[in-house]
Amino acid sequence: MIPLEVQRVSGIDWYEESVLEQDVWRLSLVTYGTCVYWVKGEKQIIEKGEVLLIPAGVPYYGKNIPTITHTQMMVLWTEDKTMGLSVLERGEALRLKPGSYELIHERMKAIFQQWKERPAYYATMIGALLIEVLIYLSREFDRGVIPPETHRHVERMKRYIERHYQEKVTKVELGEEIAKSPNYAALLFKHVTGQTISQYLHAQRMKRATYLLTESQLTVQEIAEYLGYQDLSYFYRIYKREIGSVPSDLLQERPRMI
Repeated sequence: MIPLEVQRVSGIDWYEESVLEQDVWRLSLVTYGTCVYWVKGEKQIIEKGEVLLIPAGVPYYGKNIPTITHTQMMVLWTEDKTMGLSVLERGEALRLKPGSYELIHERMKAIFQQWKERPAYYATMIGALLIEVLIYLSREFDRGVIPPETHRHVERMKRYIERHYQEKVTKVELGEEIAKSPNYAALLFKHVTGQTISQYLHAQRMKRATYLLTESQLTVQEIAEYLGYQDLSYFYRIYKREIGSVPSDLLQERPRMI
């Protein structure tokens, strides 16, 4: 798997047309707004949270919808084997709204960062991250389309966690949020997102921790307590696991006080 190009497209003047090379694949994740593609002459309106995978040799072009902006992350690569992944064996374009959107979005951001910074072995790292994304997509494709009502239940649970991320969130609260039993809520959340309630909660906290570590003047201890961690060493472990570095590494990026 050889990466050819990684882009983050944003704006209202985007236009792209395929170059018909037999070994170039393309994956796009829309992270904001709406755009439109024509794949083999068929119109596809792609919205936030949706993925479009276009196999090598399939003609397409895409552009913004007039007056509507959007943001998408794209990867182009060459592939000489499918590795047994169902989304690569189809031979047809795939449009999918993955329940594991957050996981895929994080991997796509990591791919973009590797491409932008070009550290040692960046191409190999991009290939590994891309395979992980394609595995998530294959699992969801094999499972079948998630009913809209199920998506709505999971989105309500996500929004609840995002509103109460500083608190202890359990399956009991989420079950009440969607008027289902606690066990059903927990199983549904894991089934759709690929994450447990606890994993999703930690991920949301770590996003805010990164922001506070770089943009505020709070100490690491104060940030940990603000996010619901009374044990500083536990906060360090979770941050290292989720982000790959320790919180104190970001303190030097803070704005200088005048």
